[in-house]
Amino acid sequence: MSSPRVRFAPSPTGPLHMGGVRTALYNYLFARKHQGKFILRIEDTDQQRFVPGAEDYIIEALKWCGISPDEGVGFGDGPYAPYRQSDRKALYHQYAEQLIAGGHAYYAFDAAADLEAQRKSMEASGSAFSYNAASRMSMQNSLSLTAEEVKERMASGAAYVVRLKIPSGETVQLHDLVRGDVVVSTDQLDDKVLFKSDGMPTYHLANVVDDYLMKITHVIRGEEWLPSAPLHVLLYRYLGWEDVMPKFAHLPLLLKPDGNGKLSKRDGDRLGFPVFPLNWTDPFSGEVSSGYRERGYYPDSFLNIIALLGWHPSDDKEIVSLDEMIQEFSLEKVSKSGAKFDPEKTKWIHEQYFRKQPDEVLAASLKSLLSQRFGFAATDKRMADAFLIKAVELLKLRVQFENELIDKGIYLFEAPDTYDEAVLTKKWKPEFAIIFAELALAFSNSSAFNATAAEEIFKSIAAQHNRKPGELLQLLRVLISGQAGGVDLFPMIELLGQQEVADRMNRALSRISSMTIPS
Repeated sequence: MSSPRVRFAPSPTGPLHMGGVRTALYNYLFARKHQGKFILRIEDTDQQRFVPGAEDYIIEALKWCGISPDEGVGFGDGPYAPYRQSDRKALYHQYAEQLIAGGHAYYAFDAAADLEAQRKSMEASGSAFSYNAASRMSMQNSLSLTAEEVKERMASGAAYVVRLKIPSGETVQLHDLVRGDVVVSTDQLDDKVLFKSDGMPTYHLANVVDDYLMKITHVIRGEEWLPSAPLHVLLYRYLGWEDVMPKFAHLPLLLKPDGNGKLSKRDGDRLGFPVFPLNWTDPFSGEVSSGYRERGYYPDSFLNIIALLGWHPSDDKEIVSLDEMIQEFSLEKVSKSGAKFDPEKTKWIHEQYFRKQPDEVLAASLKSLLSQRFGFAATDKRMADAFLIKAVELLKLRVQFENELIDKGIYLFEAPDTYDEAVLTKKWKPEFAIIFAELALAFSNSSAFNATAAEEIFKSIAAQHNRKPGELLQLLRVLISGQAGGVDLFPMIELLGQQEVADRMNRALSRISSMTIPS
């Protein structure tokens, strides 16, 4: 294969859905696998749907993911700049005129009200309106009007669009690298608008022209564009570019966790998982959408998650680095059927990346999180590297994300204000107060204090009071952490230190003495 050129061509109409990131990733992997070029092109021909900030969001998302294009908006000009379609506006009209001159397109002057009237009329008769070979001669266009009428309308500045003239009774064939041979009858196609009255091309014309001018060799995009592919094939044919037409690959849909329908933002909001790589604030409603970055996912774990939505390496392993993806990727291994999104699997994949993080790295992140949340001074013992590394060691196998180091290990950094009432109700007895008071004193007086020593002291005090350790063990945890479960108890006691543990126990005993605990 000669050096390919592929592109990711999103529209700046809102945040980048994870399906869009997958399209970008597969294009990136294909380019890197074959030593080609990956281009970012912003397709902003639909100015009515333009959303402020969306383009910057797309660029930031790709940078965070680590799949930077070789050329394109936000990544430096290449030989085919500019890469924003609104900046290329002047060049599209000539190709629309070329199609008209060749008899493959025509001017249409139909007003919106006329089109709506036609739709309603067809619906009333039980049919759907389609602007095509069957209806075009009854509409207001350069095919149904005389040459003089067309000339007059053009001279008067009448609004018009340019439509592709789809032939009837023909078939269009293309070979899709994912789906195989696709054959479509032209009778199923309508005369799509190629050039709008606002002077901008539609997606159909602009993307074909740009792919040709930018020498794109492979168009790798979502399944939703498959119905448009025959139309694009015809455009390549009518413009005389069929011999350099790119190869097509249409990626499978991302499906809801239950497999029933296309995955949407609403599904993510309803089921509690993000569908966008970064947080997105809607500039119109102010609504904030959750992002993977803000949820604590790493870029490499996020890419791993996205890559497996429709593709698997040859050995079907679940944890795949970016370098391995590049080495293994092929369009032939992309699934034809929709890829069901499993939010629990995404957490599991991220967890594998989290586990591989060195304790020192996680400790540094934890220090930053503690500083942001609690404002601990640098001299605070809880900010000491040795303390944080030990805390990470205790918590690492019990959490999946960095932010959970605090959320699920809060008792390591703050003394509790409340105590698990279910445990106290079930296990507490008034006579235990004197046992734990003695234990707190023994802890504070110990000359050599560590996890082993603390456990021996605990067992000794329990034995002196003819109590089994199991009767007291969970209560000891509650007195120190406030919680019924958590990290290994005696290593936690060692980490907190004998005086902190004794102080917490005495404080808890004071609180419990004033509590009414059901018997």
